[in-house]
Amino acid sequence: VRAQGDTYQVVADVSQFEPPDIVVTTSNCYVTIQAEKVAEDGTVCDTFTHKCQLPEDTDPLSVSCALTEMGTLVITVRRR
Repeated sequence: VRAQGDTYQVVADVSQFEPPDIVVTTSNCYVTIQAEKVAEDGTVCDTFTHKCQLPEDTDPLSVSCALTEMGTLVITVRRR
């Protein structure tokens, strides 16, 4: 988690996954990124999980995500 002006940002490389494979959740000042790639036969062939605690001065209702063309997930949270 890094401070960027009046926001905090969490950045993750999820370039090996398609956008529908990526799930971002927040709960109790934690942000969790989960991604799972499923092969054609239904087996899971790749997974990614990252959980980090957000600073106490974040606004939990302001979480937003953006996925760059290069496969970098950028999660932004406003500071109070």
